[in-house]
Amino acid sequence: MLDLATVRVDTPGVQHVIHFNNAGASLMPQSVIDAMTNHIALEAQIGGYEAAAQQKDAIQAFYSATASLLNTTADNIAATANATDAYARALSAIPFQQGDVILTTTNDYVSNQIAFLSLQKRFGVEVVRAADEASGGVSVSDMADKIKSLRPRLVAVTHVPTNSGLVQPVEAVGQLCREHDVLYLVDACQSVGQLPVDVRQIHCDFLTATCRKFLRGPRGMGFLYVSDNVLSANMAPLFVDLHGASWASADTFELEPTAKRFEDWEFPYALVLGAAEAHRYALAVGVAAIAERNLQLCKTLRTQLALVPGVRLLDEGDQLSSIIILYSERKSAEEIKAALSAEHINVSISPHGAAILDFDRKGMLTAAIRISPHYFNTDEEITTLVTTLKRILA
Repeated sequence: MLDLATVRVDTPGVQHVIHFNNAGASLMPQSVIDAMTNHIALEAQIGGYEAAAQQKDAIQAFYSATASLLNTTADNIAATANATDAYARALSAIPFQQGDVILTTTNDYVSNQIAFLSLQKRFGVEVVRAADEASGGVSVSDMADKIKSLRPRLVAVTHVPTNSGLVQPVEAVGQLCREHDVLYLVDACQSVGQLPVDVRQIHCDFLTATCRKFLRGPRGMGFLYVSDNVLSANMAPLFVDLHGASWASADTFELEPTAKRFEDWEFPYALVLGAAEAHRYALAVGVAAIAERNLQLCKTLRTQLALVPGVRLLDEGDQLSSIIILYSERKSAEEIKAALSAEHINVSISPHGAAILDFDRKGMLTAAIRISPHYFNTDEEITTLVTTLKRILA
């Protein structure tokens, strides 16, 4: 069972704010903060290169901790600057040609959608979005039909979209991709750390995520999972540096055999060590326990928010995540966020431009409030949030 008292003692931020912006950047545990500040102090004492050499084993532990979160091996993990950087590196490894199809969903993350459109503009690929179920979430049957008829070069799905509380059926889509031998890219930026994520069950070729959200790590760190199939096929990012490959002769290079071929040589090693500790912390608490706690918190919060006059919840889908989208015609999202911030309650804004397909379908032309609880939040904090919202909207 999750020890909430200990978790909150480990989290100094809870003494200052009520934090419901974990889908943006969560509050870091003290051990994560210590890992980073200790390394910066070491760099100041002996030099950056020397500090990295001294902490070589601790730095390598980032890969094993991350692999444990995803049920894979350290050789399948690449460290990146953020999830979008990881996503771009994965896309750049795919040899797109004119007429290729990228099959995605209406709820894929905005940066991914823009990347697809950029590939469409530059290479002439076709971007196709599978239909949604009436209850929300991509239709697996429509995905199956489009995979069979279009033979896409890539299928791309965001596991937990940023804008709707939805959890997409990535395992079912992955099974289709495996059956039809189609490359599969999963954006797990909002799912790793709040839900169990198993790349062996998802059957993905690439999976991207960040460390700052539900994993409670530092900003400026992300990671990329690369499957054995991708590595054995010698797929690599378009621009490989001396870390990802060796210069074999004047006109040839040899790829690093592991997922490190997707990395750059330069790293902010203080952040790498902080992320490694954040991943170990999540494993120690237990991802299953975190998911169960989050489910209880969000059920309580959604039930109470639904009773607040003037509030409309925009969440949909058969399975809901720890992202709650709230809209009110009484005040703008910016006004609500500012009023909550004045009470030391952190939430974020989900702008229309981040989810135009979803928001337009729901008749939303403006921004909404995004509330994202995490396992260290308490029932008392939920009560405070709901009571404050009632007062703001009254």
